[in-house]
Amino acid sequence: MSDRDRVTIATLKARKKAGQKYSVITCYDHPTARMQQAAGIDCILVGDTLGEVILGYENNLRVKMDFIITLTEAVRRGAPSVFLMGDMPFLSYQVSIEDAIRNAGRFVSEAGCDTVKIEIDRRHLDVLAAMTRANIPVTAHLGMRPQAVTQNGGYRAVGRSAGAGAELVRLARDAEQYGAHALLLEAVPADVARTITQNTCLPVTGICAGPDTDGQVLVMHDVLGISVGHTPSHVKPFADLTGVMTEAFTRYHKDVIEGRFPDPKNNIPMGKGQLEKFRELIAAG
Repeated sequence: MSDRDRVTIATLKARKKAGQKYSVITCYDHPTARMQQAAGIDCILVGDTLGEVILGYENNLRVKMDFIITLTEAVRRGAPSVFLMGDMPFLSYQVSIEDAIRNAGRFVSEAGCDTVKIEIDRRHLDVLAAMTRANIPVTAHLGMRPQAVTQNGGYRAVGRSAGAGAELVRLARDAEQYGAHALLLEAVPADVARTITQNTCLPVTGICAGPDTDGQVLVMHDVLGISVGHTPSHVKPFADLTGVMTEAFTRYHKDVIEGRFPDPKNNIPMGKGQLEKFRELIAAG
């Protein structure tokens, strides 16, 4: 556990009011969550990106509720003081309002989340309102919606025309009126993100949305330089752990194959005075 002050929605709103930024990063396991909290990270998103970066799927549509809940519980145990955001997977909130409330409630009651994130357009405002009435804090994800990848024919920026940008601003305003706890903007022009951020009291997190949002989020694997495949233009790797980890795996493999591991200091010794007795017992059959 940490004696660090707990980061809450009040913390983020106070940061916004004071013009101070906050950091958000994805996480999917207990030991990494501990490191992220120790590093001072403010918010952790247990994202459905795990479908790609953990499970190796081509998109995130196959992520299951039980699995992401389990991982979110592990992250909370590792980082009890961060603001924790649970990402509701595909079809966990789109089928019915009853399902949405039930599934979102699991993130709060079982995993200890401070908020759940849902990807919205106007069709989801009633779901947002119903979850809010059920006392479930919701972060509304606007802009590019990865769960709509098949419907949209790929990952594409949103709001690049004047009309589309204005519609995003209106949607953000409506999301606030329908009870959103916070906003997340993905792959939208910086001018649109700035306008939304300046015209809401909600904390606004951006990813590929320019520098003017209240907070920034990146996928952990991109930060560490261990992503597979094309690196998006909005990503800034802060390390190159692919090389470091590959070298460690290679050295381990060679030491095992060539008999250098384990060496005597890695072995478990017999208890004091037990080796001779052990040999006598073996010899006696």
